[in-house]
Amino acid sequence: MKLYDEIVKKFKNLLETEESMDLPLGETPWPEVSDRSMILRSETAYELGGENLAAVGCTVITADKTLVPQDRVTLLGRDLLQISTDVPYARIALVRVREDTLGEGQALYQAIRGLEYTRYHFYPEGFMMRVSAARQKETVRIGKDALKKGLDFAKTGNRMISAFHRNAAVEAVHIYYVTAQEFDYQKLERLADEAEKITKTIDHMLQNAVMDCGACSLQKVCDEVEGLRELHFGGRRT
Repeated sequence: MKLYDEIVKKFKNLLETEESMDLPLGETPWPEVSDRSMILRSETAYELGGENLAAVGCTVITADKTLVPQDRVTLLGRDLLQISTDVPYARIALVRVREDTLGEGQALYQAIRGLEYTRYHFYPEGFMMRVSAARQKETVRIGKDALKKGLDFAKTGNRMISAFHRNAAVEAVHIYYVTAQEFDYQKLERLADEAEKITKTIDHMLQNAVMDCGACSLQKVCDEVEGLRELHFGGRRT
């Protein structure tokens, strides 16, 4: 499972800086709420990625233990209790799975999407995620009451790691949160787009029986990503 490894490396190169810091793991679990629970505007302290600010959300998988050796939560920027107004935001999750646990063909595609969709089954109190899949945009409303109770990124990060570990294939998760004002969020957006192109290429291969690479609009992606061509041709070289 090397399909996304180069993107994982690029994310790590961008996000592992002198300013980034690791947050505590294994804290007392922050409470979850119903998936129908809403944070109204009047109950909102601020939004992460609100008011047309950058708002990037991405989940990328790997089977390489050197890339994601253990569970971690890393913050680059201010924590939730230090923020008072809308700020740009990114949430990048690097998820390590056991080799050969995701299957092949349609099972592989569905497994990848299933891990991405973990964010739709993640409901920490006072942390209302809103996702626009078409725009690759992920914003979060932060509740006033939750901040008074001590909500921070360590608590949401630990809760999201637990959500990923409900999937038996997952071995480790490294979540990065970014709120730094001067960070180049466009670079993160471009990497998220690259990851999505790989996933869509996998789906395209399953839906399209054409084996003539020269006639395929996704040939460039296939040529650049290790493992995609082998996936298409079932291990046969072309």
